[in-house]
This record gives sequence, C-alpha cells and structure tokens, in this order.
Amino acid sequence: MERELKLKTEAHHRETTNLDLMSVAEIIKLMNQDDLKIPLAIEKVLPKIEKTIKVVYHSLETGGRLFYVGAGTSGRIGLLDAVECPPTFSTSPEVVQAILAGGIDAVVLAIEGAEDDEQWGQSSLKEHGLTEHDVVIGIAASGSTPFVKGALVYARSVGAKTMSLTSNPNSIISECADIALEVDTGPEILTGSTRLKAATAHKMVLNMISTATMVQLGKVYKNLMVDVHASNNKLKERAKRIVCEATEVTYEQAEQVLAKTGYEVKPAIVMLLTQSTLDESKQLLANSKGHVRAAIQLKNL
Repeated sequence: MERELKLKTEAHHRETTNLDLMSVAEIIKLMNQDDLKIPLAIEKVLPKIEKTIKVVYHSLETGGRLFYVGAGTSGRIGLLDAVECPPTFSTSPEVVQAILAGGIDAVVLAIEGAEDDEQWGQSSLKEHGLTEHDVVIGIAASGSTPFVKGALVYARSVGAKTMSLTSNPNSIISECADIALEVDTGPEILTGSTRLKAATAHKMVLNMISTATMVQLGKVYKNLMVDVHASNNKLKERAKRIVCEATEVTYEQAEQVLAKTGYEVKPAIVMLLTQSTLDESKQLLANSKGHVRAAIQLKNL
C-alpha cells in the first residue's frame, strides 16, 4: 500500500487544484497544454521501444504472436491496436491479440475484481497456448495491476519475451519484464484518471510498435498500406488509390488489375511495375518474403 501512495499517476496536479472553478475554455486550454508533455515523455523511452519492436518483429517473422494484456482502459487500448491489424495489414486475428481482465465483456462493462486476480492473468494466457515464440506486453498505467503481473510472470515461465508498458517509474510489473517501457506522463489534471495522458501515451506507443513491426514485415511499400484487406467498398476504393499512387496507372487500370488479383494490392503493384503475370508476381513476392520493393528488384536482376 505504501508503494501505491507514491504513484505519480495518483499525485495531485499542481495547476488544477481549482479545476471545478475553471471555465470550459480554461479547462480545455490546460488539457491541451498538459498533453504536450506526452511526446516528450515517450521520447525518453524511444531506445527501449526500438528494442521492443525488434523483439516483436523477430517473433512474428518466425511464427510467434503478440499479446497485449491489460485491465480497464489499458486493456481497451490494447484491443484498439490489436483489432486494427487485420484490416490494415491483412494479418490473421491470431497474430496480434488483446487479453482483457474480465474477458471481452470488459470492453463495455467494469468487471468487478477482475484486475485484482493474478491467477486469472496467468490462466488467461495459458488458455491461449502461450509458447516461448510469443511476446507479451503488459499494459498498466499504475504498473501494479495483479492481473497484468500474473500474465507477465506466467509468460516468463514459458520462455516468452515480456515487456511492461506503464506510466510510473520502477513499477511492480516492470520487475517481471525483459524490457520496461515506463512512460512518465506525471499527474493527471483529474487526479488519478489515467484514461487521460497515461492512456494517450500508451496508445501512441502501441501505434509505434505495431506500425514499425508491420513495416519491417513487408506490409508497407513506400508509405502505402499494401497489405490492406479490401473487405468492403471503402477499402476497395482505398486499394485502387494505393495501386494508382504506387504505379501511376489510371483508376480504370488499377480496377482491372485488382479484379485479377482478387483485390490483393501487392501482386497488383508488382504485376504493373514489372510487367509480370499474376503467377509470376506472386512468386516474386514469395521469394522476397512479401516485400514489394524487393520483389521488384528481383525481377530487374
């Protein structure tokens, strides 16, 4: 309990002791100014974020999985990142997963006592068949959530790589992690409400981890999401724009080649830029481990 009282995320913000007396204009100006501290806090841990990305990349490249584990807002932040990977990068839902204290119901409901159950954290990962090839990132603003600690302890016991993502230095869960990502965002303007700066910082860090990892895995050509899963009309239109941007063909030409590839963007781009058949483009991509730029270079050798 003594350690809990020292949490920076629970400390009082010196500039907001009269928050209830402020005007709306004053509140939002202060919030905006306070949020400017977030990227500065993240900047201090960029080297550790880079190490994390390299570990995650190696895991996913060799068939492993990435798990985000958290309770409350932290779990929901993990879920937000995980569920966007399949449509953005055409990954299987199994590749990047989020585990929430209290299960999927905890997305919209507060599941009483779930975050305090360390054993539940362990059993949740055990149910997913965690192996030494996987990576687990435990997310907790306080850095002391028992559910997250239990998950990290179990992950270590099976040889999986572990990271902690917290907003407090020298946190409890960091003691259970191979890499500690402690983003010190300081007190919240609303005391203890870590859905504010802390959660925003964590979302920004997860954005970096998933995006940079997918770039390394060949899911991006130039700055285009060439592995987009065109599952609806909006995404099909995006696929056409991506092909146009990458190859400088007309909208109609992009539409025609995408019809041949089943709206897979990568082979469409390779076909157009190398004058290859569909089968040839897929073989080039297979030989380059899915990297479009490398596939084009292979054709030109």
